[in-house]
Amino acid sequence: MFRIIGTQGNVQNVDSFLETVLSFAQRYDVTIQTFDADMIYGKNHLISSVEHAVRAIKRKTNTTNSLGMELLLYASGERQLKLAIPKMGIKKGSRDVAFVFVKNIGEIKSKKIDYLIDEMLGSLSLRRNDDVLEGNKDVLRRFGIDENEIKTVTKAKYGNLILEKVAMVDIIK
Repeated sequence: MFRIIGTQGNVQNVDSFLETVLSFAQRYDVTIQTFDADMIYGKNHLISSVEHAVRAIKRKTNTTNSLGMELLLYASGERQLKLAIPKMGIKKGSRDVAFVFVKNIGEIKSKKIDYLIDEMLGSLSLRRNDDVLEGNKDVLRRFGIDENEIKTVTKAKYGNLILEKVAMVDIIK
């Protein structure tokens, strides 16, 4: 079971922000991965990343030792954390943040995850706004997709360019 949300706020202290997220993850036994939402091209981008990361761990083909870090690799389209973290990670001053919540063992009840999300967002001074997950041509460029690649598809298929990068992680590992 997983949940994807977009938020807005202002991250002033990245270390404190990540410590708070880790604290909630441990308390609720859930993996919580954060992303710079300016690098996300729609919910399908993160859904595909979750599916690939979970599959890699089940098949023991994972590169990292945690689901959260594996998610980061797939979402970034990179094979190394030293490239994935600066590309997709939260930065000081980040205003738009994407979250993925994945239950580690068993199912988490919907009301419990809703409570976790509300409590965590409150403590981080973030407000829910899934619109920050919508991608545009600028996201594609920031992601490293050049104009020639963009021209190969219609606007309706831009998200597929990102999904291709996510899927390529399996090949470049």
